[in-house]
Amino acid sequence: MKRVVIRLYGIVQGVGMRYYVWREAKKLGLRGYVRNLDDGSVEVVAEGDDEAIEDLISRVRDEGPGFITDVKVVYEDFKGDFKDFRILH
Repeated sequence: MKRVVIRLYGIVQGVGMRYYVWREAKKLGLRGYVRNLDDGSVEVVAEGDDEAIEDLISRVRDEGPGFITDVKVVYEDFKGDFKDFRILH
C-alpha cells in the first residue's frame, strides 16, 4: 500500500480530467481525491495497492483527456486518510 501525489500540467482543466481520474481511480479501488488548482494544474492524491497506483499514473498520463505537457509524481507513505475517491471543487 502506498500514497501518491500527482500533478498534471497543460490543458487539463475544462476537459473532463477530474471526472476521468475519478472514474479510473474508482475502477482500480483507490481512495483519495482529484481537484483543480488555481495555477491551472490538476492535483491527484491517491492511496491504495502499489499496482493500482501505477496503473492510475499510466492511464492518466497516456489515455486521459486534454493535453498534458508534464506530470509530476511524488510517492509518500500510506496514511489511510480516505474512505473513498472524490472530486473536490
